[in-house]
Amino acid sequence: MDKKSVVWFADLRAGARKNLFDKIGALLESAGVKDRFRKGHLVAVKLHFGEKGNASFIRPVFVRSVVESIKETGASPFLTDTNTLYVGTRGNSPEHLKTAIENGFDYAVVSAPLIIADGLRGDSASYVEIGGKHFKEVGIAKEIASADGLVVLTHFKCHELTGFGGALKNIGMGSACREGKLAQHSNTAPVVDPSGCAACGDCVAACPAAAIEVGAAAVISEEACIGCGHCIAVCPQGTIKIRWNESAGRLQEKMVEHFEGAVKGKEGRCVYFTFVTQVSPACDCYGHNDAPIVGDIGMLASNDPVAIDQAAADLVNGAEGFRGTALSTGHESGGDKFRGVHPDIDWEAQLDYACLRGLGTRDYILKKL
Repeated sequence: MDKKSVVWFADLRAGARKNLFDKIGALLESAGVKDRFRKGHLVAVKLHFGEKGNASFIRPVFVRSVVESIKETGASPFLTDTNTLYVGTRGNSPEHLKTAIENGFDYAVVSAPLIIADGLRGDSASYVEIGGKHFKEVGIAKEIASADGLVVLTHFKCHELTGFGGALKNIGMGSACREGKLAQHSNTAPVVDPSGCAACGDCVAACPAAAIEVGAAAVISEEACIGCGHCIAVCPQGTIKIRWNESAGRLQEKMVEHFEGAVKGKEGRCVYFTFVTQVSPACDCYGHNDAPIVGDIGMLASNDPVAIDQAAADLVNGAEGFRGTALSTGHESGGDKFRGVHPDIDWEAQLDYACLRGLGTRDYILKKL
């Protein structure tokens, strides 16, 4: 893409004549939400419901404001996310929905139904051809792939594997089925911790490749494993472990290819909305959130996922960093906040690769409302 993309920005100042909900509506209108959805469209509102114990996710009342703007087009929005690869409070749909509701994402609050997009245990997927460098096709959560349109609500923060977590990560990792998540994070089969294995055989029954044998403990054959991750989901003891051994650069490229698969077929029906608030040093997947590394900055909207991530990164880096937090360097305005928390991660790799794949541009114009 040669021309600059537009990213709309609103700060967090509010008064009697214009509150934050008004600003959310104005940003969505500027991003053309009324032109992208119509009556009959089923619109997936992709967000992160937050792990139990974490409190840095987007406020449910703000999500309701987004839902109301979508409903004004005649479309039917639903809130969605996918089950996690790791064992936690969002590893299967019943626990995931329970966590979401306990975190405030109840219908009475958000005015939209909640649907976990990749099924009961993360294996409900549609396979989308992309012809990428790492994947010819990618496994995307079925209900996201089936949706007519997509509104991507992102809490912008740092991330230990990608430097920052923005719109690209929200969709690239967050829309992948369990198999897709495993393929991004690891290039070898999961491994069983024998000290915790009860030799129950649940993993054997779940494995579609007959790659697991059980004696005193379960053993996974690396040669036979197809990387579906079913064994991780069903292990009642949580002793089947992911080998987090993929390099940060390759992981980001794999993530971008899954992003490409998730938005394929939805050209002209995607809107990206990012909250640059409570910028925490790690992902919302943890059961806690550390102190933010910069002050709250504002909200962004765009039709370009690369541009909105670049703009959010620039705004964070342009802010004064907080001392006494996980930020160890780059406290000054213009300092690299993401390397100040995760010094070994080249966070620009995801942006460069997304540009190479034709998904957007790092060149943007910031228009303040």
